[in-house]
Amino acid sequence: MPKKRILIFSTAYFPFVGGAEVAVKEITDRLPDYEFVMITAKLRSDLLDVEKVGNIEVHRLGNGNHWDKYRLIAPGGRYSSKLGHFDAIWGIMASYAGFAALRFKKQNMNMPFLLTLQEGDSRWQIYKHVWWCWPYFKQIFKKADKIQAISSYLADWARDLGAKNNIEVIPNGVDVDKFKDIGDKRYEIGDNVRKNLSIKKDDKIVITVSRLVKKNGVWDLVKAMKYLDGNAHLLIAGDGVLKDKLVLLVNNIGLAGRVHFLGHLNHDELLPYLQASDVFCRPSLSEGLGNVFLEAMAAGLPIVGTRVGGIPDFLKNNETGLFCDVGNPKNISENIKKILTDINLREKLIANGRRLVKEKYSWDLIAGKMRDIFESL
Repeated sequence: MPKKRILIFSTAYFPFVGGAEVAVKEITDRLPDYEFVMITAKLRSDLLDVEKVGNIEVHRLGNGNHWDKYRLIAPGGRYSSKLGHFDAIWGIMASYAGFAALRFKKQNMNMPFLLTLQEGDSRWQIYKHVWWCWPYFKQIFKKADKIQAISSYLADWARDLGAKNNIEVIPNGVDVDKFKDIGDKRYEIGDNVRKNLSIKKDDKIVITVSRLVKKNGVWDLVKAMKYLDGNAHLLIAGDGVLKDKLVLLVNNIGLAGRVHFLGHLNHDELLPYLQASDVFCRPSLSEGLGNVFLEAMAAGLPIVGTRVGGIPDFLKNNETGLFCDVGNPKNISENIKKILTDINLREKLIANGRRLVKEKYSWDLIAGKMRDIFESL
């Protein structure tokens, strides 16, 4: 029996890596009995036009620049029609790829259309980009035969935009084995990280993993460090447009020796820094789900986050983490202090967090749920 063929539209794909791209790869690699073909923007001239990435045959359209995102919308459908028969359409996010998937759906009305929502920006930020084509944007939601949202927040957004068909919340996952408890080896790893960063053995480490953009609240987290004792350090893993301004802020408020910019790290590079840290914090202004929180929990870190977007799906206050106020550095610091000083609370959050991730957020479990969706389509 021939494999079912799924046509994926994604604005970007590896080597461009975000939560959505990781999710697609983790899911498709676990479904070898399906054939996946992806249409995506090329975005970089040195990338191959066609190549196999894991279990996906990736076709990159465009000239290798930013405008390739727009070239997805119309040419993407025409190009796809040359690639043979497909059993379903899978659109990754309601963006450029969502528009391309919508066009293809309109040309193939009998072909089921699955829309995955991974958006992390606030509704207002999204509206600012698509207000000029708002009725057409809403059709992405209305024409989808099935919607998979990675959080309850995004499922509610889909309903507000007129989605009438089945909406199911299936979150992103975590490679649980990669983040398993390593016991006493954690101390050895921690000592090496501290030595490389000139951090004393008994000093405390707060870590955040974030694109350095406004929505992730890193600015507020840096300011929160003013309220923590001088033996507390902040590790910032990530890069982005606010990097230079954040470095300037650190210097202006006298934190140059206590805030460490690590730059962008892949998953393997990041793990030792998580294992060396005492608390994970990202005081987001908006969040679709927040996969880095789940990875921190799997690595044995207590977490501090805001009550926005999809974070309340997994963060239960005083059970799996602590909530802090949005845009309030002093409150952020107070919640970090609670974890650093209350050993019983810390151990409870770590144990509950690890258990939650293992029971509900493993990629094997998520891939199984996605298989059920494909079969239903």
